[in-house]
Amino acid sequence: MDRNDSISDELLMLINDRQQITFNELSDIYFSRGIAKDRLEKALRDLEGRDVIASRSNGGILTYYVLESNPFKRVLIVEDDKNINRLMALSIGDEFEIDQVYDGGEAMTAVRQDRPDLIILDLMLPHKDGLDICQTIKADPRLKETVVIIVSAMDTTSARFKGIKFGADYYIKKPFDPKELRALVTIFLKKKGKRFDPLIDLPDEERLSKEFERSIKEGSSYTIGALKIINLGYYASKFGEVTGIVILRLVSQILQDSIKRRGKDLFVGFLNSDEFVVAGSKEAVDAGIEEVKKEFSAVLPFIMQDLGYKPIAETEGMSDSEEMPKPSIEFIESDKSDRIARREEVLRDRGGRADNIGSYTYEELQRMLGSGSLNVIISRDANGVKLRVGKGPLGG
Repeated sequence: MDRNDSISDELLMLINDRQQITFNELSDIYFSRGIAKDRLEKALRDLEGRDVIASRSNGGILTYYVLESNPFKRVLIVEDDKNINRLMALSIGDEFEIDQVYDGGEAMTAVRQDRPDLIILDLMLPHKDGLDICQTIKADPRLKETVVIIVSAMDTTSARFKGIKFGADYYIKKPFDPKELRALVTIFLKKKGKRFDPLIDLPDEERLSKEFERSIKEGSSYTIGALKIINLGYYASKFGEVTGIVILRLVSQILQDSIKRRGKDLFVGFLNSDEFVVAGSKEAVDAGIEEVKKEFSAVLPFIMQDLGYKPIAETEGMSDSEEMPKPSIEFIESDKSDRIARREEVLRDRGGRADNIGSYTYEELQRMLGSGSLNVIISRDANGVKLRVGKGPLGG
């Protein structure tokens, strides 16, 4: 048997067992076995070429997902520019049945007749715009499980917020990367196990723990901290779970876009709460956080208006008690000496040693980062992502 075939078969078994695993984790495993990185990369390319695994850079980390074998899936592309429509179809490849529509007015007829599993949707369409189409699909109990990926040249400031509010599963800004589109479509439709969710499937406790440990070993040019959505719990309590999740997804996508623009200099993970972990070179983290804050501030007026609050110019003269506590972004940069001290406390509480820590829990990570309590808790079940505030039910 060819040595690369042997590695490929073993890799597939490993990824299948985990259902998803990062390239860094695979590198560590195979380095310990004396297998060169180029052989590992060749085996991974082989598996991707056979369409049994797919990869995507998520949170600044290259992650591999095991795919279901031979599912029959349909994709509908709704894009009025014929050249772009064709490019989208070519990007996806020939493993799905693809239908193409060039007019917004024809989209819902095609959706109801063909019942696609995933729709790639432009926003600026003749006769019926993409947001209306997305809202119609997600409001229909028979269609709401259809995956919708918006690919648009429209300004993301308000369009992305509205798309997420109406249930879009992801928003890609034109000009799009064909490889990114292909990866998203493949993972959404073929990922084994729980349905792919770009929020929940960010790096988990194991990868967050490794990044935290790295922050202890690195010098002062490397930083780590918690990015918190201030007042998320208040909005979830006042306006409902869906509103809280929309704001959370919005911040998650803004963060992930910022990371893509900075290559490998940034890492982001999710603490299953109102906080994300951001790590990397101090220069990249500072620039990325500033960019996220700026974009969130730009979209905030649309969020407030959507919730029924008037622009600031129309609220002059209101008393402080009448003012609305607005959601905002705060980054709590962790001081290294404090991190080390909190880590020692956590290890003492565990009765464990520094050379055998395993993975930290989300609560331990928050404690070590000095970021606050888990007053907003995110979970996922068969019905999707759930949010609750505090220790009791939503609003308790």
